[in-house]
Order: sequence, then C-alpha cells, then structure tokens
Amino acid sequence: MSALILLTFLGSAVIAMPIAHALLVGAMAAAATSDRIPLDLLVQQMVAQVQSFPLIAIPFFMLTGSLMMGGKLGEALVGVLSALIGRFHGGPAQVGVLSSTLFGGVSGSAVADASAIGSLMIPWHKRLGYPAAFSAATLASAATIDILIPPSIPMILFALSANASIASLFVAGVLPGLLMCGGFMAVCWWVGKRRNFPRETGRFDGRAFRRHLFYASPALVLPVLIIVFLRFGIATPTEVAVLSTLYAGAVSALVYRDLGWRRLHAAVVHSGLATGVVLLVIMASAAIGWLLTFDQMPNGVVDWVKGNVEAKWMVILLMNLLMLFIGMFIDLPAAVLLLTPVFVPLADSIGMDMTQLGIMMVVNLAIGLYTPPVGTTLFITSALAKVKVGQTVRELAPFYVVAFGVLGLVSYTPAFILR
Repeated sequence: MSALILLTFLGSAVIAMPIAHALLVGAMAAAATSDRIPLDLLVQQMVAQVQSFPLIAIPFFMLTGSLMMGGKLGEALVGVLSALIGRFHGGPAQVGVLSSTLFGGVSGSAVADASAIGSLMIPWHKRLGYPAAFSAATLASAATIDILIPPSIPMILFALSANASIASLFVAGVLPGLLMCGGFMAVCWWVGKRRNFPRETGRFDGRAFRRHLFYASPALVLPVLIIVFLRFGIATPTEVAVLSTLYAGAVSALVYRDLGWRRLHAAVVHSGLATGVVLLVIMASAAIGWLLTFDQMPNGVVDWVKGNVEAKWMVILLMNLLMLFIGMFIDLPAAVLLLTPVFVPLADSIGMDMTQLGIMMVVNLAIGLYTPPVGTTLFITSALAKVKVGQTVRELAPFYVVAFGVLGLVSYTPAFILR
C-alpha cells in the first residue's frame, strides 16, 4: 500500500497538480484499493490534525508579517541597512541578506520574504547596475533564513507532527540562522570585491540614518521579544503569536500611522488564504502519514537501516540526502509533514534529539527552496529580476557551500544548537 500511495502522489505531482490535491489523490487511491482501511477513521485523522491549539500561531504570525511589511517598515529597514553597509564591497547584496534575516523575526515564511524583500531590493540593485542574476540568487537563498529565525511556520508544523517543543525549536534555530546570514554576507563581500560590483558612493547621511532607524526599530525589537518570551516561559508560542499581531497592529497604527481599514482588510484576507492553503496541506499530509503508519512503513524503514547501516554518521547522511532530494520537488510544509513520521522513529533509534532533527530538516528543506527543478524562492526572485532561472542557479554555487556547511554543523555537532 505504501508503494501505491507514493507512486500515485509522485505521478500527480509530476503533472503539476497542487501538492495538497496530489496527497489527497494518493490517500484516495490507497483507500479505494484496500478493504482494511475504515474511511470514517481516515477522515477523522484528517480533521483531528487541524484541531490543535498551537496551530492558531500560524495565521497570527502570518498576519504579523503582513501588517509589519505591508507599510513603511520595509522601506525603512532597507534604508537603515543601506546606510550602514551599502558602501562596502557587495554592500547592496549584504543589505538584502540582512533584511531577510530581520524579516525572519516578523513573518516566518520564506516565500513571503522573497516576495516582499525582492520587490524592494531588486529595483534598487538594478539602479546601481548590479547583475540581476546575482541579485536574484542572493535574495532566493537569503529568504530561507526567514524559516530559521523565529517565528518559523515549518518549525511549528514539525513540532506538531513530532510532539516536540516549539519553543525549543525556535531558540535552537537562532544560531544556525545567524551563521547562515554571516556566511551569505561573506559571499556577497567576496563576490562583490572579486567582480568589482557597484556600490553606494554617497556620503553618510546621519539624519536620514536616524530617521530610518526609528522606523525600523520595531522590526529589530520584535524577534528579540519573541525569543525572550519563549526562552523564559513568559508565554506559549500561540500566545506569543497573538501578542506579536497586537504589537504589529499597534506599531502600524501609532508609529507609522499607515494602518487603514483597507490595508487591515487586505492583510487579514491574505493571511486567511495562506493559512487555508497550509491547513489543507496539513489535512492531506495527515491522511498520508496515518496510512503509511497503518502500513508500518516507518518501522520498515527503521528495520532496513538497522540491518544495513551500522555507523550513526551514515544514518544521518542518508537522512540528509533523502531530505535534500524530497525538498527539491515538494513544497516545504508538505515535505515536513510527510517526512516527520518516517524520520522520528529513525532518529529515536540512533538517539538523536527531536530538536536537532527538526532544525536539520528545516535547513535541508530550506536549501530545496532555491534548488531546481521546483525551487519556490528561486522562481520568485528570478521572475522579479526578469532573468532565466538557469542564470540565477549559476550564481548560487557559493551560497550552496555556506548552506551545506551550516547543515553539516547542525547534523554532526548537536551542541551547536542544543544549549
């Protein structure tokens, strides 16, 4: 049955069917060809998966991002960073990386980051005479830092599937995210110096810098508040999500004074639609996950690995390779929900902490977001820059080196993230 589910799902995905629908087709194919599956129980599993209090955090974090980045904050954020580092080698590209890192503390969605930051940064890069393909590559890779810096929607999904701590995942994701940011900025500096990319040449304007810093300060404060609240147990992740939305609304209304009914309505509608898509993927993945468990596929994977692979480092390598491969073809939320039931018992068998597994999975699948053939942020930034995807991919090589370096640390040095 497991083979039928996977083949049906992959076949549906190949013909460009939406991932949630492809998952449902795979589940229906299994149910239709087996008399061992009670359909009412299958439906109950789908519904039960979304009857979870922590899931309320997803729409609120999405709404926070829409409220914060839909107004003047994005421009102020770019302004303060360009004033600080725009004059260095690769400075404009480094501004894009830092903007994505700071935006990660607001949104939690790499796709939202690529769209919002890309629409701000790429026109500026073009005016400076930056190579469009390199700009697209920088922003496609940097956007994935968003799902490592809390809040992170993929981490919430993993925590719900693996029964792990959302707060622990959020805290553990900070250091890999910052290291990824530093590595990507170093790549931008090195490439900018080697290829003599253009940069800002104007004199430092202290007044403009202070003005931009004032407007951008809420974005700098919010991720710190989230970490403090979670680290010291002041509030649960769901409560933090609600508080962050109230914070974003208050800042937009009182500091920027750009929160009207029209923008509030647009932000709520956008967040609701995005949440609906995520919930549909969760329900469909729950059906597939329950069927695979019913067919004892996860136990079969563990038994096979125990019988054929002895070294722990080899097991981790196989897990990474499979995650990377799946991430190249399947959207990140669906991949998290599909892989978690398979890898949790495998991680338990080698004594791997669930927090380490979650961070390792998110880093792997984040790389898939800017890796062809189905790289979401890769396609978004290439479209914004109006360049061919192949041109963008050629510029991504040094960013892959950094990403795989961070992945290696997360995979084989647990103390790097478990503190």
